Amino acid sequence: MGFFTDTSVCIGCKACEVACKEWNAIPEDGLSLTGMSYDNTGGLGASTWRHVAFIEQPAPDGRTELPLADGGSGQAERPPAEGEFRWLMSSDVCKHCTHAACLDVCPTGSLFRTEFGTVVVQEDICNGCGYCVPACPYGVIEQRPADGRAFKCTMCYDRLGAGQEPACAKACPTESIQFGPLDELRERAALRVDQLQASGVSDARLYGHDPQDGVGGDGAFFLLLDEPEVYGLPPDPVVTTRDLPTMWKHAGAAALALAGSFALSFALPAMTGRKVRR
Repeated sequence: MGFFTDTSVCIGCKACEVACKEWNAIPEDGLSLTGMSYDNTGGLGASTWRHVAFIEQPAPDGRTELPLADGGSGQAERPPAEGEFRWLMSSDVCKHCTHAACLDVCPTGSLFRTEFGTVVVQEDICNGCGYCVPACPYGVIEQRPADGRAFKCTMCYDRLGAGQEPACAKACPTESIQFGPLDELRERAALRVDQLQASGVSDARLYGHDPQDGVGGDGAFFLLLDEPEVYGLPPDPVVTTRDLPTMWKHAGAAALALAGSFALSFALPAMTGRKVRR
């Protein structure tokens, strides 16, 4: 199971942020505007599991009025006026990676893979080591200053167990956040990209949907209208523990070679009848 976030229909209402905090009883973490936009959370963190980004940029040439997700035409199209700006809004969340580095480095088993394919932190088992924080290629997971434990989106694991959808998807008024089986979401997302591009939105693209990417595909992927960097997303994320198996093999081979040379240094004198000087 996973999320597909269609940023082309996000209106920046922050209903997802509020629903996430209310359902998961997440503490308040600051209500100060950044001074750069209407964003008052700044990014994902231990007490912000959903973050709505507001990106202001010059309106591009071409189509500016996007077609609706249901196939409707939306407002009448008009060319952008000189100096006109547009908003790019996107609700960000933990990506629930298929190859999750945070799982690989957790020494207590606090992080685990659920039966839904999502990644969850068991806060009562977390020892606050912080290994998962630098391991995440998206910079999602964070420790709370008060007790040092790590927190992030659980995709409302308790709601999924009761047959309900996550609170953020339930609260989204435009269905920008869609929840369901990943295979179905990927098909739906591909059709939406085709619809946008056929309507003249040439920059429409998917992010995190490919199972062959550096993290094995994300459990939460996005339809973007610009480069990933514009939204604060890494352009080519790679699981940070990807090379660990190879590193351990090299370390093991080196250890065996060292032990073999050490044993050989004692065996050769014995074979030639000479005593080893001490």
